[in-house]
Amino acid sequence: MQEGIHPNYPPARVSCACGNSFVTRSTRGDFQVDVCAACHPFYTGTQKLIDTAGRVDRFRKRYEKGAAANAATAAAKAAKAANAAEAKKADAPKAEPEKTSGETES
Repeated sequence: MQEGIHPNYPPARVSCACGNSFVTRSTRGDFQVDVCAACHPFYTGTQKLIDTAGRVDRFRKRYEKGAAANAATAAAKAAKAANAAEAKKADAPKAEPEKTSGETES
């Protein structure tokens, strides 16, 4: 490598808005960032929904309405099937008791 053409690369302290700080190397020196690996949702596994003009709330209401309708439809189908089974039992001819060998027909 040539001498004198590379920039100075000293240690630099990086400070995050969450309070976390760490040391790395940089040509620009110490600096501050808004989000770091300790507070970024991708790394922490937390999700922050930013609601713009109620879009998230409208989506949730629509989804809940659809889920409630599906549950009501499923309950109605189950009740209808139960009623049909009961009706089928009631309409079925009753079986006559079997005659024993000692009985005669009249």
